[in-house]
Amino acid sequence: MRRALLALGAALLLSPVAAHDLITAESAEHFLAQIRHEQDVLDSRSPPQARAQASVVLGKLLDEIRDLLNRDIASHGQPQGLATLYLIQALHGQGIDLQRSPRLGRYPANLAFYRSALQLDPHGPASAEARLQLLRGHFYDSFEQDPLRPREQSWTRLHEQIEHAQALLRQTLPEPGREEVHFILAVHYLQAAAAAGQAAARSAYAERARTAIAQFKTRYPDSLRVAALDVLGERLSAP
Repeated sequence: MRRALLALGAALLLSPVAAHDLITAESAEHFLAQIRHEQDVLDSRSPPQARAQASVVLGKLLDEIRDLLNRDIASHGQPQGLATLYLIQALHGQGIDLQRSPRLGRYPANLAFYRSALQLDPHGPASAEARLQLLRGHFYDSFEQDPLRPREQSWTRLHEQIEHAQALLRQTLPEPGREEVHFILAVHYLQAAAAAGQAAARSAYAERARTAIAQFKTRYPDSLRVAALDVLGERLSAP
């Protein structure tokens, strides 16, 4: 593996960068250096707070790479360029596998490092960012077009998502993140109203959803998300 990476790295130096390549040799090396640094902190005997922060930074770096890979897939059907291939293989050599999801047709959010951060320091300075990225990552990967038809979302995972959103709203969360959390929580209440097994639970979550939607419309009347919540909320009264 190491020999292959060295050969690929040498090829990068000799090859011109295509105009459409989103990841260059320089940016690949920059990503790898940052990731190695955070891995060193995570693997060290640093205090849990420092390791939790490193874990969050690792997650965000990998999500930044994920976004570039997904932009390539959207434009070309697959990741492009020697630098991209080099970065994926180098990350594999560092114990980080970026896997394209057959179900999604793209690279999913990297949630493991955010969960690790919360395990290391559940209430520390990095916890809000870890919760926010977990909430976002799962939510947007859980459905294709209709948020009320999530794929492979267990009740346990849905309840965890609701708890993350509620915890975030109890913290000082700046905009626009706070608006996004209010929106996701309202949708999760709608999902819970549809998925709850008992009539009493369905009714309780439906009421929470109505309240959350009304509060969102009061707080953010000019938000583009209001129209989406109006459409989704109409399904509470549908058979």
